[in-house]
Amino acid sequence: MNRRERNSRGSAQVELAVSRRQALQLTGLGVAALGLTAALDTPAEAHLTEAWDKKYPRSTKVDHRKVRFKNRYGITLAADLYLPKDRAGQKLPALAISGPFGAVKEQSSGLYAQTMAERGYVTVAFDPSYTGESGGEPRNVPSPDINTEDFSAAVDFLGLQPSVDRERIGIIGICGFGGMGLSAAAVDKRIKAVVTTSMYDMSRVMANGYYDSRTKEQRTQMLEEISRRRWADAERGSPAPGARILPETLEGITDPVTRMYFDYYRTPRGFHPRSPNSNGAWTATAPMSFMNLPLLTYIAEISPRPLLLIAGDKAHSRYFSEDAYKAAAQPRELMIINDANHVDLYDRQDKIPFGRIAEFFGKNLRHERT
Repeated sequence: MNRRERNSRGSAQVELAVSRRQALQLTGLGVAALGLTAALDTPAEAHLTEAWDKKYPRSTKVDHRKVRFKNRYGITLAADLYLPKDRAGQKLPALAISGPFGAVKEQSSGLYAQTMAERGYVTVAFDPSYTGESGGEPRNVPSPDINTEDFSAAVDFLGLQPSVDRERIGIIGICGFGGMGLSAAAVDKRIKAVVTTSMYDMSRVMANGYYDSRTKEQRTQMLEEISRRRWADAERGSPAPGARILPETLEGITDPVTRMYFDYYRTPRGFHPRSPNSNGAWTATAPMSFMNLPLLTYIAEISPRPLLLIAGDKAHSRYFSEDAYKAAAQPRELMIINDANHVDLYDRQDKIPFGRIAEFFGKNLRHERT
């Protein structure tokens, strides 16, 4: 079965729908969600949780602390800073890490950050603006511009740390934040090397649907729905949440992609109360800016800085990495992981090629320890 056929089986019925719930499913937000209890009101000055509430065990090889920093829009981001215990006053290379799209730092990005800190890097895993413990109102609003800026703000923060060599900073973007990371690297020349895993181009999938299958008429109809939604939001004085995307249970759910995401976000494996993907929906108008602002227009301008794109051979999202590889300039590498789906690269340490990632950054950020 080819990828277009798989797409037809899993999502053809929603591609033709025009309701708010189905329109959001069409965007490719996939498993995004709104934390209606834990994340509805999270001002930037709120107390950061100090308890270890991550989805992975705490390492004895690194020091960890919660931190805050602002992006250039004045939004305060919350993050976890990880430092190797044996840093001994050295100036080390550093990595800014975020994703997946709609996840929080206690999930996949934190696992990546802690693991890379064990390998000698200063790392920061951050909650994007409007989500998790980061600031921004209203809650759970994604933005191609602001979320790209969030990566640069993390680079700002890392470059001010006494243990960081600011000329050796790279980034890792997971899922939808792979696309944001590529966008950030194209314009922020301080970013010296880029890795993405299970990358999504959120602007492409929201504008065109999976595998670019959305017609012009469907896109117009979707934008009509979103545009009219804004009148309702203006009348009520705040943006309404979209309908829930990930179901409460898998009863009656046959779509393999939905079941795959559910297995991470809605089970003890990956569930976190502050994770949008675990709890409901984005705001109903969330797709609007993504449908008009392509993220990867200038991907070739990441060159001559190196790029490593990693995807699972069974991932429904694999084509995003393959097409990004084609559009990027040298030096670039596409690594396909055998017997891995999209979500396997969130947390399956037997699938995530941390050795290759460390080798890549070791070479390109001039760090011998891997």
